[in-house]
Amino acid sequence: EYQWKGPFYFIQGADPQFGLMKAWRHGDTLNGDDEWEEEIKLAEQAVQAVNKLNPKPKFFVVCGDLVHGMPGTQWKKKQEQDLKDVLKNTDQDIPLVLVSGNHDIGNTPTKETIDDFCENWGDDYFSYWVGGVFFLVLNSQLYADSSKCPELRQAQDAWLDEQLAVAANQKCKHIIVFQHIPLFLSKPDEDDDYFNLAKSVRQEIMEKFHKAGIRAVFSGHYHRNAGGFYKDLEMVVSSAIGCQLGQDTHGLRVVVVTEEKVVHKYYSLTDLGSHGVEKELLDLLAEQN
Repeated sequence: EYQWKGPFYFIQGADPQFGLMKAWRHGDTLNGDDEWEEEIKLAEQAVQAVNKLNPKPKFFVVCGDLVHGMPGTQWKKKQEQDLKDVLKNTDQDIPLVLVSGNHDIGNTPTKETIDDFCENWGDDYFSYWVGGVFFLVLNSQLYADSSKCPELRQAQDAWLDEQLAVAANQKCKHIIVFQHIPLFLSKPDEDDDYFNLAKSVRQEIMEKFHKAGIRAVFSGHYHRNAGGFYKDLEMVVSSAIGCQLGQDTHGLRVVVVTEEKVVHKYYSLTDLGSHGVEKELLDLLAEQN
């Protein structure tokens, strides 16, 4: 789909993170993730809300931390199976795009943990086209800590440069990136934090993205809504489907892509499920079709 065919929209979610809600409540994020009924219900609510949307979104992307259990921990496999059981109910006409998060492949990933993710959920980085727009899915954990797999970081970097060259040649309308860890939460020069990428790598990535004409980066990880701009590159941080760490509601982001711009709004699962996408955004879809 290299050709622009008119405006469309997609749904972005993040952090269903089966197991975190109980672990967080009990203050035991290492071993307290032995129950995830609440998250199952929320993920089911998210899938139902997406399935009801009319017109259908082009795809549904989940930006990492699919489950809470780290690689090799007791409940991980069961959490993954339960999430698969929920996600398989997504309308078959709505492709699912899954991004790797730190809980999926580990804070310090290895070739083995990444291979395991790929076997379970699909590639840890890849690209695809939708109606003249180029989408890149990245493994942000390789930017956060690739000390146990430096060759995989190099491979992703080389691949990304190739992809950006392809995008430049194709004259695509927009380039949009999905990753788990935000480049930054509100300001490009903010201090290093658990929830952003270190300044040392951040600056280089932001500049590369800006030069390549990337319009927006969508991420999760923060369990709150946040974001800001680096020059004309927008950093969009979406809160979680699952556990909330701030004042936001369990929700999903609706992203409308028009010829000129990328417009987005975060909805609670309840609002999206009961009212769908509001008229203001639907009107953008109708404008050029």
